[in-house]
Amino acid sequence: MEIICFEHLNVAYAEQNVLHDICLCITEGQHTAILGANGSGKSTLLKLFSNDIYPRFHEGMRKEVFGKSIWDIWELKRHLGIITNDLHYQFTERASFLNGFEVVLSGFFSSFHIYEHQELLPLHVNKAQEVLHFLGIEHLHHKKISEMSTGEIRKCIIARSLVHDPKAMILDEPTVGLDIKAQLEFVALLRKIASQRTIILITHHLEEIFEEISNVVLLKEGRIYKQGEKEALLSDEHLSTTFGVPLHVSVQNGRYVIESVR
Repeated sequence: MEIICFEHLNVAYAEQNVLHDICLCITEGQHTAILGANGSGKSTLLKLFSNDIYPRFHEGMRKEVFGKSIWDIWELKRHLGIITNDLHYQFTERASFLNGFEVVLSGFFSSFHIYEHQELLPLHVNKAQEVLHFLGIEHLHHKKISEMSTGEIRKCIIARSLVHDPKAMILDEPTVGLDIKAQLEFVALLRKIASQRTIILITHHLEEIFEEISNVVLLKEGRIYKQGEKEALLSDEHLSTTFGVPLHVSVQNGRYVIESVR
């Protein structure tokens, strides 16, 4: 199954193209990292995935997600779990009184609260408990967001997206704000999720790229500079071009490490 199939897509803000001739195909089970500097178009590409924005129409273009060009946006988000730092911020600002279990349950209603009119069925409760168990975060069941660490909140938000059993998950810089221990724990969590569904990772942190990711897309100035196998693209040459600064890449214990070249 093709999760993402884009051919010759252009996206413009105020008549100025910010994405140019995007051709991208991601198939089921093809764990992919999309890398680029700030301003390279990563956030805009994410909005293309989620149908929050649409490309300019022209002959020869193609935009399909899970084989369909037209989606109800809420239905799409049940098939495509999307985790962003904005979602994290919304929960900390608007729903700090919720506990971990309530955060997970809110995923059934795409809300930031659990309201009285929302009918919680046994299947909702059972699924939320199942997801907490799968991620190993049962201890966050009764803990309020206001008492959680950044990493704990993010794990609850991951659990929230899993209640719909999405076929794929898109994570936008998921370890931002986490300390080293929390980063390592979170990457281990992503690897566990990757055993059951496709992961698309949008980042500029090489440390987030875990072993199961096989495919890399390099974005530069709104264009796909290179795409292909991880081992071929995560090189000094390609990453230096992508980020516009001399870089050296090494692999340590299966994880990529990047440093500047003086």
